[in-house]
Amino acid sequence: MTEFGSYPDRETMEESWAETGRFNDQLQADGHFVFANGLANASTATVVDGQGEIPLFTDGPYLEAKEYIAGFWIIEAEDLDQALSIAAGASKACRGKVEVRPFASL
Repeated sequence: MTEFGSYPDRETMEESWAETGRFNDQLQADGHFVFANGLANASTATVVDGQGEIPLFTDGPYLEAKEYIAGFWIIEAEDLDQALSIAAGASKACRGKVEVRPFASL
């Protein structure tokens, strides 16, 4: 990990951010965009466990891992195939892996 996250240098990071911005503009134009945002570094996380009588607050992420979630999109898609196609574009734009997960139907 560098000071530019998973990007090797500032130039690559800024190119990726610009490409991601263009991707988001296209998502909006196509009617798929609901919400998107980046997340602060995982080291800023606090895990809260309120299951006991006294809530426990632990500094750091829920899971220690080499990889981390840097941001997310919430999109509208007709089906999983369309969501996967959109995710492929997102992955290319942000130059990282994208996990696709539908909202649970309750």
